[in-house]
Amino acid sequence: MICDRVGGMKPFLAMDILERAQELERAGEHVIHLELGEPDFDTPQAIKEAGIAAIRQGDTHYTHSLGTSQLREAISEHYARAYHIDPPHPDRVLITSGSSPAFLVAMSTLLGSGDELILSDPHYACHPNFVSYLGAVPRTIPVFEDDGFQYRLDDIRAALTARTRAILINSPANPTGTLLSPERMAEIAQVAATAPSRPWIFSDEIYHGLVYQGRARSILEFTDHCLVFNGFSKLFAMTGWRLGYVIVPRDLVRPMQTMLQNFFISASSLAQAAAYAALTDPTVRADVAAMVRHYRERRLFMLAGLRELGFGIAVEPTGAFYVFANAGRFSGDSNRLARDILEEAKVGVAPGVDFGPHGEGYLRFSYANSLENIGEGLRRIREYLARR
Repeated sequence: MICDRVGGMKPFLAMDILERAQELERAGEHVIHLELGEPDFDTPQAIKEAGIAAIRQGDTHYTHSLGTSQLREAISEHYARAYHIDPPHPDRVLITSGSSPAFLVAMSTLLGSGDELILSDPHYACHPNFVSYLGAVPRTIPVFEDDGFQYRLDDIRAALTARTRAILINSPANPTGTLLSPERMAEIAQVAATAPSRPWIFSDEIYHGLVYQGRARSILEFTDHCLVFNGFSKLFAMTGWRLGYVIVPRDLVRPMQTMLQNFFISASSLAQAAAYAALTDPTVRADVAAMVRHYRERRLFMLAGLRELGFGIAVEPTGAFYVFANAGRFSGDSNRLARDILEEAKVGVAPGVDFGPHGEGYLRFSYANSLENIGEGLRRIREYLARR
C-alpha cells in the first residue's frame, strides 16, 4: 500500500504534458515545445571540456559531502561580486545534486509536522509538494497579474501564525517571469524579522542572471536570516548535469551536512569540476551573455505574438524565460486547454493550474526555444483558436 505522503502528492502537470508530447513524437508527430523550463542551448564548450578533463584525470570519486572547496569558494566570490556584499564564508555553501535536493534538505531541517511555510500562488509547482511531504503546511497567498505578481505585505502579515517557519520568495519567478522589487524584498525581510515566530526567508534564485530589464537582487543584500537556493541548470544550460547549491547560516551547516551524508553522499565530482569552470572561465561569460541576448529577443517576440492572439499580459515579465499569459477568454480550465492545444495543434504549453489554484485560467509559455519554433508554435495556436 502506498503511504499517504506519496499517495497525496500532486503530479507535475507540465511533465505530464511533456511526456504526452514525447509519445506523439514517437508516433511521428512534430511537436513544438513551449512547455519546458529548460534552456535549448548547449552547455558552453569550456564547461563541457572541464567535465571531460575531470574524467580523464580520474576525478571520478566521492567529494566532500558539502562539495569541493574550490567550487564553494568560487560561489562565495560570485555572490560577493554580483551583489556587492561581503562574501559568504565558503563553509556556508552546500553543494547538492540539483536545487531540488537543496530544498528538500533545507525544509527537512527546519519544518516539523504542522509547521507552516508561506509561498505565493501561483508558485513553482514542486515547492508545496516538498512541504506537504514533510507533514508541514504550505500556506499560499494569492498574487495578482495587475500587481506584477508581487507579494502584498498585508497578506503576508495576515498569513503569519505561531507555526510559520519560513517565507519562500522566487525572483525571477517561475511561472510568472516577474521580479520582486528591491523595496518589496526589503519589506518582506523586515516583516520576517519582526514576526513573533521569526520565520526564515527561503530565496529561490535559480533564474538569476536571466533578467532583461533591471537586475535581480539577492535576499542576502537585505537579511542574514535566510537560505539562498541556486544552481547551474538555467543560466549555464546545465540541466542534465544536476548541480545546485544552498547558502545557509553557520548553525544550519552541520545538521544539513548530516542529511547530505546520509541521503546523497556527495554531488557529482564531474559536475562540480564543470561548474567551477562555469563560474571562472571568461569564455563562459561571453557564451552566457549571448544566450541572454537571444532570450531577450525571443521574449519580445513571444509577448507580441501572444497579445496578437488575444492572451492577456497585464505586466510584462522581465526575467527567467516564461510568459504567464491570461487565457481566461478562451477557457476556464487551463489543463483541458493545454491538453487540447497539444493534441490538436501539436504545441506543448503548461497549464496555469499546475502552479496553484490562483494560476487557473492562465497558460505558461516558455521561450527557451528558437525564434523559428516559437513563431511556428504561435502560428499553430492561432489556427487552433480559429477552429474552436
